[in-house]
Amino acid sequence: MSLVPVNPIWVFNGEDGRFPGGVFSSRERAEAWIRSRSLTGVLTAYPLDEGCFDWALREGLITGRARERGDEPAFVGSFSSASQDHFHYENGELA
Repeated sequence: MSLVPVNPIWVFNGEDGRFPGGVFSSRERAEAWIRSRSLTGVLTAYPLDEGCFDWALREGLITGRARERGDEPAFVGSFSSASQDHFHYENGELA
């Protein structure tokens, strides 16, 4: 199950990139840029004005060990959820 947060931002992470290559207000704008540059990577919906861990916790998407690690700054600060809506691209095309 994947979810799109209310009023998401769309973040593109290029293949093997450590930092995002772009942040967009809509999936359509992001995909236009991805196509125009023939990029390979992942486009992911993130909640705006809320940490990803907190959003996933509120949505009931965090269980087990991840829930136990909710007080660890390094874990929360780098958390993303497989339940976030995300799309893979290869050479600018949806894979």
